[in-house]
Amino acid sequence: MKTLIIHPQDRTTTFLQPIYQTIPDKTIISGGAFMKDIRKMIDAHERVMMMGHGSPHGLLSVGRFYDAFGYVIDGSMAARLSEKNGNVFIWCNADQYVNKHNLKGFFTGMFISEVGEALYCGLKGIGQEQIDESNDAFTGIVSKYINEPADTIYNKLLQEYGALAKRNPVAMYNYQRLYYN
Repeated sequence: MKTLIIHPQDRTTTFLQPIYQTIPDKTIISGGAFMKDIRKMIDAHERVMMMGHGSPHGLLSVGRFYDAFGYVIDGSMAARLSEKNGNVFIWCNADQYVNKHNLKGFFTGMFISEVGEALYCGLKGIGQEQIDESNDAFTGIVSKYINEPADTIYNKLLQEYGALAKRNPVAMYNYQRLYYN
């Protein structure tokens, strides 16, 4: 299966890179492209994985794409993405984007991956160790099953990440915001 990975280069989301290291037939785009090229790449791949920083409106470009005005994945990409099965959407509030556009795949809601986000979400007394433990477990589990169908990724996360969620409040917060359509 040809997989397109859109992961805008940003030092705060490098922890996500292990997720796609074992995908055999992949194209990774982290910046340096025009939006017309992104559209063509989406069309040419069977599955699209998108990860990084985002909002309900899409995946932020973080200044890495030439003519992306804020977002590398926005509403204009939804029709293309709706033609794909098994997509992966990992960014804060991706659930709102996916649900608004009736897309399919595995996706996250608000996702805490930094201490500042934990504070913003009302989790007090969170240290970097808890964030790192949650991030490492999440990426480790997803990477282990990334070559499986999206529903398998989701179910394995519920099982394995759910075990960590019982003792790690960051993982619990994120666990409650994992979805599959």
